Amino acid sequence: MLYAYIVECSDGSFYVGSTKNLERRLFEHNEGVGAAYTRRRRPVRLVWAGEFARIDEAFAMEKRIQGWSRAKRQALIDDRTDELGTLSSRSWAAIRARAKGSGVS
Repeated sequence: MLYAYIVECSDGSFYVGSTKNLERRLFEHNEGVGAAYTRRRRPVRLVWAGEFARIDEAFAMEKRIQGWSRAKRQALIDDRTDELGTLSSRSWAAIRARAKGSGVS
């Protein structure tokens, strides 16, 4: 299997990656091997992973998630997939709907 994944770093930030061996990659992140971003923010913990049949699919998902806002990443982590479309919209209607849901007017 191939994976796209999100880890939460010790400072609360998210790191998005893709790999062929998820267990090994998490070990490497926590040992300070590879990504400089996670090396400075250890320990990390896996908060989401998606399985893919092909490496190009996993890499494409990694790149897609990297472009997402923190709110959209959190919705994916929380399995609130019904909110992903709204969170990605930059329309004024979507922005008002999000503000209304948070109690902000």
